Amino acid sequence: MKKIMMFTMASCPYCRAALRYIDELSAKYPVYKALEIEMIDENVQPSIAAQYDYFYVPTFYVDGTKLHEGVATLDAVKMVFDAALDS
Repeated sequence: MKKIMMFTMASCPYCRAALRYIDELSAKYPVYKALEIEMIDENVQPSIAAQYDYFYVPTFYVDGTKLHEGVATLDAVKMVFDAALDS
């Protein structure tokens, strides 16, 4: 299982939607509950955010590789989760 890093901002409506998708997918597919998701608010942890190449939130990295940036859909979050499960 690979680590997921999710870059967010508290004021971002798209980030809040992505968090709802995470909850929805975890409820529907129990295997996703085991995924490790490190959430980094770029306003709270700017020194960490500055180390990564992205412009929009939410942004998802799996094992150091950017897989999604910007407005997330349920399918996009599922794709990130599936990539994290693929060992």
